[in-house]
Amino acid sequence: MKFEHFALNVPDARAMSRWYVENLGFNILRRREEPPYTHFLSDDADRVTVELYSNPAAPIMDFNATLPLTFHFAVYTTDARKDRARLEKAGATLFLEDPLPDGSLLIMLRDPWGVPLQLCQRAVPFPGY
Repeated sequence: MKFEHFALNVPDARAMSRWYVENLGFNILRRREEPPYTHFLSDDADRVTVELYSNPAAPIMDFNATLPLTFHFAVYTTDARKDRARLEKAGATLFLEDPLPDGSLLIMLRDPWGVPLQLCQRAVPFPGY
């Protein structure tokens, strides 16, 4: 089996999808223009996909009350501090900056909807990065 997608019910799937496309370079693989406004987003290599939708029939998590260690989006970057500054200008907020002993840097942000977003600048990147 291969990972297909991870799904989140969010307050405004259209706006959140736009933010991830504009600020993280995600691609829209599929979208639904009517409720629940389902959007399937992938990274630039189409390797990992997240589904965002706004379905009032199911509860929406209080993302701001959820600790980032519970769940988070993690994206690879070669310059976490530069990307942090750029994303903060776009509405993200800092939660934690965590330099690791091996020289890696992890920066945990929250996107404008409170969803935890981790910037991973690894001393030794995972294969394929």
